[in-house]
Amino acid sequence: MATNKVTTNVIDMSGNTGGLVWAKGTEAQRPTGVAGDLRLNTTDSRLEYKDNADWKRFSEGSAAGPTVAVDYLVVAGGGGGSSAGAGAGGLRTSFGSTSGGGASAETTLSLTPSTTHTVTVGAGGTGVVVNSTSGANGTNSVFSTITSIGGGKGAPIGDTGSGNGATGGSGGGGGAWGAGTTSGGAGTANQGFAGGGNAGQTAVPYPSGGGGGASAVGANAVNSTTSGNGGAGLAVSITGTSVTYAGGGGGGTYGSGTNGTGGAGGGGNGTGANGTVNTGGGAGGSEHDGGSGTGGDGGSGVVILRYPNTFTITVGAGLTSSTATDGSDKVTTFTAGTDTISFS
Repeated sequence: MATNKVTTNVIDMSGNTGGLVWAKGTEAQRPTGVAGDLRLNTTDSRLEYKDNADWKRFSEGSAAGPTVAVDYLVVAGGGGGSSAGAGAGGLRTSFGSTSGGGASAETTLSLTPSTTHTVTVGAGGTGVVVNSTSGANGTNSVFSTITSIGGGKGAPIGDTGSGNGATGGSGGGGGAWGAGTTSGGAGTANQGFAGGGNAGQTAVPYPSGGGGGASAVGANAVNSTTSGNGGAGLAVSITGTSVTYAGGGGGGTYGSGTNGTGGAGGGGNGTGANGTVNTGGGAGGSEHDGGSGTGGDGGSGVVILRYPNTFTITVGAGLTSSTATDGSDKVTTFTAGTDTISFS
């Protein structure tokens, strides 16, 4: 096709009621072009022009697309243990059919390219020597507008009221004490379940409750010798492989009783075991005699993002991350730190 070059400086079309017909084609058909070229991108029905480096939309920056659809898994750090097992970190996800606390999966986020979003991976709470001190709650994890709450700390040995479990993403377990009744802490709605308690045992060994998990409550002490197990976590396949996250920690006992086991998904056993790193698992409580045991540390959380492989993610230096490909998507996993990210 011949090219007709216009040599006049002004083209007057004011008497015309029609419109100019631009060169057009899909994004895949976009030519290399030179600065000043103009075309209609039929992939997104937007006019675009070539500057010195790239094709861009009019008044909209990059012509890569209006939004990027991002699925997410955000798990907070698990709580630290004491006498009782600690709660798992809160779990929120848009991938699959269910989220934490028995909720339905949340809505996929639609994000604007080049806009920055905060990512924070929550640390696990620290365990303590068992006596009258609780462990520490886990730290929140964040992605953009999504915040998951740190797991509730495990409770100490204590009389009625003083040995109750702490509220968290999932609740911490209630501590061991003779005739004192203790209760587990509450979980956060749509993130995790409550911890278990101790109904008030009257003879040694005194048991304690298990921490709550993302998909089940922590168990109460079964009888006068057996502590509660941690609540089960939730299996999520956002990476392309099913992995269980956010299990609660098992309760410890005073004396020679049976310790609780950690819930599936990184919960620590009631022998002072730590929650598993990057699962948000709650720490195990400790078996103890006169305050000699030490509860475990909670497992750190994790943030995982899944998005179309046509986009590229830019990650701030304060974050530890890795990116893999699964089918037509990229999957970026953040395992530590806090900073901002953006897509292009």
